[in-house]
Amino acid sequence: MNILIAAAGSRGDVAPYTGLGAELRRAGHDVALATTDAFAPLVRDAGLEFRGLPADPRGRGGVTGKRELMRTAAAFVTALGQGFADAMTDGTDLLLLSATTAPLGWHLAEATGTPSLGVYLQPTAPTGDFPPVVTGSRSLGRPANRLAGRFALRMADRVYAQAVTELRRRLGLPPVSAPGMRRRQERARWPVLHGFSTALVPRPSDWRPGLDVVGNWWPPHDDAERLPADLEDFLGAGPRPVLIGFGSMAAGDGERLSEIAVRALRRAGLRGILQAGRAGLAADGDDVLTIGDVPHALLFPRLAAVVHHAGAGTSAAALRAGVPAVTVPVTADQPFWAGRLAALGAAADPLPFASLTAERLAGSLDRVVRQQTYARAAARAAQHMATEDGAGRVLKAVAQLTGG
Repeated sequence: MNILIAAAGSRGDVAPYTGLGAELRRAGHDVALATTDAFAPLVRDAGLEFRGLPADPRGRGGVTGKRELMRTAAAFVTALGQGFADAMTDGTDLLLLSATTAPLGWHLAEATGTPSLGVYLQPTAPTGDFPPVVTGSRSLGRPANRLAGRFALRMADRVYAQAVTELRRRLGLPPVSAPGMRRRQERARWPVLHGFSTALVPRPSDWRPGLDVVGNWWPPHDDAERLPADLEDFLGAGPRPVLIGFGSMAAGDGERLSEIAVRALRRAGLRGILQAGRAGLAADGDDVLTIGDVPHALLFPRLAAVVHHAGAGTSAAALRAGVPAVTVPVTADQPFWAGRLAALGAAADPLPFASLTAERLAGSLDRVVRQQTYARAAARAAQHMATEDGAGRVLKAVAQLTGG
């Protein structure tokens, strides 16, 4: 079967799909992943066919204000829809759609008669259990949480309005609005599998049938791969260190963050590894090492704690390794995941990025490293996650959907 996965966003929004695609490929399917050019090597290294999609201009900076952000987002998804249509071939037997690409993929599925399945990395359906993940707000109470969830979807539909109009015109389909198409999918109980752990987010009891939480999809890595020699030497030279990194966040803020990180580590009496990331973290010293990208699965189990931005993928990887965390959420869904980790007891209370100081970071690090309750909570979650088979659940759903 020819399967096309479509995803857009940062590395954390794409990497899980390379793992899912690799598992589908191992099961005998031909798999292509459509995403932006920056991730072509990531896709090809996983043994998948790469198909290009337009990049999100918001990642380049310079967009300020809610109105400008909405306009830029609308222009991006309009270009994304046209790129998605170009990436779709006549031989596609099944579409697997991320939360970002689903409002576009629904129309391609309709035009071609191709079955489709949602594979989301965040919960987007309204629920009383928590407010919309993108708002970063605290729980408002069950009725208000659901109301806020519906409002968030309406705002998303506004972003997709122009894209849907232009895509349906290109595909020769009769006009249907973005909200109208979403309602149609809801009435049909379009299936969505959510690739995160029930250890962090149990399936809300008020979700409709067809919405399921199946467990993470882990980026693949070669069993023969080893950590760089200098990193191995550093790990073996003393007590377990702390990793500090912000992934694709905080571009241009590297000097300030590096200074905060080193001061916090030394104040807490801990060895540290700075992961450069997009922020460009860097420091030298006997007690600090700077590294580039390395597989989380190899490094995280050997750490005392992880300081991170609370992206969905990094949050899950630290928890899978049974390592406690200090979270410094920056934007989007990061406050949500930071709050879930703290509620689980596997992380200290979040430190908002805008108010981060060396003193606050040192205090949180001291707690999560010295107080074993955090490590024990992370270890319990890791045991739970080990029982989940996110990719296996997708394989079963694919077989049921296509009669295979």
